[in-house]
Amino acid sequence: MGSSASDDDCDRRLRRRPHVAVVAFPSGSHTAPLLALARALALACCPSAAATFSFFCTARHLAPLRGGCDQVVPNLRLVAVPEGEGEGEGVLGDEEEMRRIGRFAAAAGEVSCVVSDALVWAAGEAAEEIGVPWVPLWTAGPHSLVAHLRRDLLRTTFGLGPEAMEAHGDDALDNIPGLSGHHRVRDIPEGIVSGPPYSQIAVLLRSMAERLLRRPPTAAALVLNTFVGFDVTTDAAFASGFDHYLPIGPLHLLADPPHPLADPDPSNCLSWLDQHPPASAAYVGFGTVAMPPPAEIAALANGLESSRAPFVWSLKESAQELLPPGFSDRVRANGTGLVVSWAPQKVVLGHAAVGAFVSHCGWNSVLESVAAGVPMVCRPFFGDQRMNARAVESMWGIGITLRGGVAAEEAVAGALDVVLRGEEGRRMRERAREIKAKAEAAAGVGGSSSENLKKLLKIVCG
Repeated sequence: MGSSASDDDCDRRLRRRPHVAVVAFPSGSHTAPLLALARALALACCPSAAATFSFFCTARHLAPLRGGCDQVVPNLRLVAVPEGEGEGEGVLGDEEEMRRIGRFAAAAGEVSCVVSDALVWAAGEAAEEIGVPWVPLWTAGPHSLVAHLRRDLLRTTFGLGPEAMEAHGDDALDNIPGLSGHHRVRDIPEGIVSGPPYSQIAVLLRSMAERLLRRPPTAAALVLNTFVGFDVTTDAAFASGFDHYLPIGPLHLLADPPHPLADPDPSNCLSWLDQHPPASAAYVGFGTVAMPPPAEIAALANGLESSRAPFVWSLKESAQELLPPGFSDRVRANGTGLVVSWAPQKVVLGHAAVGAFVSHCGWNSVLESVAAGVPMVCRPFFGDQRMNARAVESMWGIGITLRGGVAAEEAVAGALDVVLRGEEGRRMRERAREIKAKAEAAAGVGGSSSENLKKLLKIVCG
């Protein structure tokens, strides 16, 4: 029996339905915001499911993200990219591995658009080869992206290597377009002025910047996990440099996936916090990658204990062996502290008892702290973290960097005293609440991030 004209039209419509490949960079701190973006886009298509989205990530980094995602968002599927040769830490900066991941995703069925972590710039190369748009998402702080895009100017201005840092480390960056006097040369990510300029990750970032700066542009839009007005200087720089600059954040407010665990708080952090007054406790967490040196872990523990501020510390079990003898049992017994191997960070930060977040200042953590209205105690380590910490302290006034830049006992106790008990801490909380309101408004109905999501959906789905 032959098919009717209406059946043929339906078949053609189905064949034309957009299929968007979303390509993740294989690192825990990068996958979460990109998955949140994929979810937000897919949800915006529901219930009609006008487009399908395939989220590609290496199997090892995809496993922690599973947990009902496909069931909650029917037009979003998670796809494991086969592990490459020598899969491990060294792969993070390997350009050939980025090409392999990008091409694998672009070849997976009829792809109409490629959305990727900006570090997987080779996904743009693969999208160009098959003739579809490429949309990169920069998952780190916006100031660090400006620094990578201005790499040549920074080197021309300040030099390269230890001599440059010795001579210009404390120089302000107010003569660099897109940056301001809040940041110093020593805050710039490694591989630009300081650190090994030809490491794998430095070369990867250079290649990413070169592709983003190509003219005519190869990116259909540049997406950042931030919101309009959070930093007007970087907003202006990106808006003038890219035809479609779309700040869409905080992404976890737009489409945050449920945690895969049936019990979202296995260590009972929330019930423990219920026993403490508002804004009296600290939450300590350094993300999935950063980890203080062993001596700092012990010093941080001593600083927390001597501050007498209640705290929840999310610390991997392997690192708990570095704590002072008897520390965990002692603080749990006297009710001053709780050391756990994992905590539901966003929920903990949202608890009324939490008044300070001791953090490495990774961008995900900064945005989660901003969205919760909680001031930060900053101990940055690498990458964008120093620029983020400087912005938290000097630009937005919602935190303090540990004196001396390390987690020494007196520095930790002093910083917690300032943030939790001092007048400056009260002012930080006021500013944090103001920024929280702006973030919520941006992600809410009619807000700038929600409207930019609609613009992105039109680009992605054609």
